[in-house]
Amino acid sequence: MADGDRKRRVLVVEDEDNIAIALDYLLSREGYDHDRIANGAEAVARIRATLPDLVLLDVMLPEVSGYEICQNVRTDPALNGVKILMMTARGSAMERRKGLALGADGFIAKPFELKELRAEVQRLLAPEPGT
Repeated sequence: MADGDRKRRVLVVEDEDNIAIALDYLLSREGYDHDRIANGAEAVARIRATLPDLVLLDVMLPEVSGYEICQNVRTDPALNGVKILMMTARGSAMERRKGLALGADGFIAKPFELKELRAEVQRLLAPEPGT
């Protein structure tokens, strides 16, 4: 089945309810199939089980950080197709470089504008050239 024939799947890994509610609103409005977990310890297992197209990944999570999750996903060849957009309230250049160095596909600072987040999600879920 071509990618255009199915809904894109997004997993939200975010422990702050108010942000998760905003993300739920945006993802529902955009027509994405999505789910949320609030605990870093469960993230990699959920990613392996559901193979989402995109993970919206908070950096500061209970038990396991977003950086560790990103690194674990990137070292698993079965998860090569999963895109990662990291989100953090600590939006410094050093934080951004660290996330991208660990293999994140994008990085967005909180609080973010929904328009900015929508553009990043669309960019990351756009079909690869030649597909």
